[in-house]
Amino acid sequence: MSKPRFLDIHIVQSVPFSNLNRDDTNSVKTVEWGGSLRTRISSQSWKRATSETFQKAVDDHARRTRRIGEAVTRDLADRGWPQQLAERAGAHVAAGSSIKYELAQSEGPDGKKKTEINKVLTNAMVYVPATAVRELADLAEEHRDQLEAAKDIKKPTDKSVLPKDRVEAVLRSRNGVINLFGRMLAEVDGAGVPGAVQVAHAMTTHENDVEIDYFSTVDDFTHAWNDATGSAHMGHTEHSAGTFYRYATIDLDELHTNLGDDPTTVRQLVKAFCHAFTSSLPQAKKNSTAAHTLPHLVHVAVRDDRPVSFAAAFEKPVRAAQHGGHAAPSVGALTRYATAASTFLGTHHLLHQSWTGVDAPDAPDLGERAPGLDALIDTALDHALTTPEGALA
Repeated sequence: MSKPRFLDIHIVQSVPFSNLNRDDTNSVKTVEWGGSLRTRISSQSWKRATSETFQKAVDDHARRTRRIGEAVTRDLADRGWPQQLAERAGAHVAAGSSIKYELAQSEGPDGKKKTEINKVLTNAMVYVPATAVRELADLAEEHRDQLEAAKDIKKPTDKSVLPKDRVEAVLRSRNGVINLFGRMLAEVDGAGVPGAVQVAHAMTTHENDVEIDYFSTVDDFTHAWNDATGSAHMGHTEHSAGTFYRYATIDLDELHTNLGDDPTTVRQLVKAFCHAFTSSLPQAKKNSTAAHTLPHLVHVAVRDDRPVSFAAAFEKPVRAAQHGGHAAPSVGALTRYATAASTFLGTHHLLHQSWTGVDAPDAPDLGERAPGLDALIDTALDHALTTPEGALA
């Protein structure tokens, strides 16, 4: 029996009038694909939404920040340390690794920039378990005498009095979140963690245009007193709507390597990720658009050779059905491409496939239909986490 290596997740999901992911000009992100303009939602945006949902589900959290020293300062202040000493300690923590740093700048009364003593910002963001802040504060507690006698951190060349190896040991620490999503931190030896999750940019399966939403705001007193006309504020924002193809894959070998021999945790993390990726939605402009839709189709596949995205199914933009709607034609295009891919590659590397959906048409070429998301994921995990000897991991 072949060893499962990748768990692919394919999703077709319609999103109404919204702007879930903006660029630096507040415009809807787009991409030209197959000669037509599509709305795009970046992988970073959807991965962030997935990660937040995932962390709540497993009740395990990680923090990405340049302000680790300030976090330690707050922890120590909560423990009763004098504020000035807590700030010095936090600065020495942030300056205590191989990561270069700078001092925060603020604007003085004269409008000129001035350096904030002990307010250290690491040049690279650290990504650590949430518990790392407490561990670094504990380290400061151990060395309180040295910190009380130490000088403030006033320039980027100042040295920390804390043991570098102890600080970096905390920066190397990891939890389930980091083992799954990975970590890049080249400045600290041994801190990098290869990510087991790969997430694609989501894009509409069809051509679509960005729309401009003009809005105005009423001044309630002006309206009540009726002594003037016109709005208090006017503006415009960009939005779009469409049916998206979303894709992610989990490298099961990489996750096993990151975690070691811990099949229970592997299953917990993969299950939580599958649920989080399926159910999450970027939260931009949620109060004004409330685009909280469910997927039309969720298709999972377990492979022993390589991940296979079905994005090419939509290189030719899908046309709306005769009576409207892009969802059903998109599911059809995905199904046809999946069938063609299986014919091209053969099915001997495809160890399992199944699907479920809210209103998706029958798709027998995608495997057996599961009654719901829980059953879909549990069945996929039974196949994905089976050892070559046939025992469930």
